[in-house]
Amino acid sequence: MKLLFRFCSVGLLMASSFVASAQTVTLDYFFNRETRKDKQGKEIRFHYLWNERANSGFSIFGNVFKSEGFKLDSLETAPTLSNLKGSNVYLIVDPDRPKENPKPNYIEQAHIYAIAGWVKQGGVLVLFANDSANVELPHFNKLANVFGMHFTDQMQNHVIDDAHFEDGGIIIKNNPVFKTAAKIFMKDVCSIDTKGAAKPVLKNAAGATVIATAKYGKGNVIAIADPWLYDEYVNGRLPKEMGFENDKAAVDLVKWIKSLAKK
Repeated sequence: MKLLFRFCSVGLLMASSFVASAQTVTLDYFFNRETRKDKQGKEIRFHYLWNERANSGFSIFGNVFKSEGFKLDSLETAPTLSNLKGSNVYLIVDPDRPKENPKPNYIEQAHIYAIAGWVKQGGVLVLFANDSANVELPHFNKLANVFGMHFTDQMQNHVIDDAHFEDGGIIIKNNPVFKTAAKIFMKDVCSIDTKGAAKPVLKNAAGATVIATAKYGKGNVIAIADPWLYDEYVNGRLPKEMGFENDKAAVDLVKWIKSLAKK
């Protein structure tokens, strides 16, 4: 009986230790807060949500994080040093414009101060932009500029329609981050200018930077030119004969983020 008790105690201790050590990835629901009416006319949230299984959701991306041992969380309010304290990774995706949200929550100086302070302490910040016609760049860039990165208004990888998917393709070779994905699809994106400590991670065929990173204090920042890993483009909609591997890229990206995250 004593042996069984000790075995159970050790098991519980190991389980609680695993839960305590699990890293948390928090998805912003404050700067991106789009709504639409459902069939009953009720206003509901949508676009880049963890639990959203429609094409516009991040459910598959979230599952990749969970498969790598992350706990998923979201932040409905403005970021502060206090409410970011329990997060290892913080994702900000496609901040709203008035066209998407009549009363958008813009990224202001107080938010920048809190986010930069959290990164400096060891957090990993991931910024997903979009082409300039579909994201609020002026305030977003005030945050990105702190880390030596700037989202431009120059559209890259423009895809006219489904018959021109190849125009959104990026071939990957010998990349330190994308070690398994050889070809990805990232359409209608902006480009990223870098300076100082910021460095390009991935460029398209035209030589424009579409993913960049910077070390900041004890933490790291990743800037990505588009929210390209939403469900529409990792669940099989991409023509298989074209060889796109966004599913593999999602795993590569999350593993890289995990390696940067504070233990």
